[in-house]
Parts: sequence; structure tokens; C-alpha cells
Amino acid sequence: MLVTAILLVGCAHVGSNFDATSLDWLREGTTKQEIQQKLGTPLRVGSDGGLPTWTYGYYEYRLFGDSNNKDLVLRFASDGTVKSWTFATTFPEEKKKLDPALQP
Repeated sequence: MLVTAILLVGCAHVGSNFDATSLDWLREGTTKQEIQQKLGTPLRVGSDGGLPTWTYGYYEYRLFGDSNNKDLVLRFASDGTVKSWTFATTFPEEKKKLDPALQP
């Protein structure tokens, strides 16, 4: 079905888009409830060394041109609050905002 959608419109999206350059509210100790209020339900749920992880992702597939994606992985402490998080993106405008050294 995804392949059909890409062929028909030339572009498909998976996940919910989120503003990755405005994550200043996210820090160690942020609760799961606060995260869900800001970002909604995670795309994936997993485990890292026995501790829960949530992944928010947005994937943009294009038949022509560059496809882009971004992932926000949250690792939780045993009390259910954020222990650490990682964000990665291939969207050019976000890359430039996150690391000005990447300006052309």
C-alpha cells in the first residue's frame, strides 16, 4: 500500500511531524504525561537495558528527490521520568538550526 501511495502522489509520510528545533522543554525528569501532552502517542515503544524507551519519528519518502526523516528517542528512568534523549534529523532546515556550522 505504501508503494502504491508513493507511485500515485510521489510522496508518502509516516508518523506525526513535530518541531524538533523547539525541544527546550524536554529535560531529565520530564514525565511521560508531559511528553504525551506535547507530542502525543509515541510511534514506537521499546527497551534499552531493561528501561522503557519511546520513539517519536517522522519519515518522508519521495519517489523523486531526497527523502527525509527524524527520530526522537526518549530513555526513561525506573520512576518513569526522562533519563536521557537523542534526536537526529536529515531535514536540511532543522540540521542548519541545530548546528549552524552546517550553513552553506
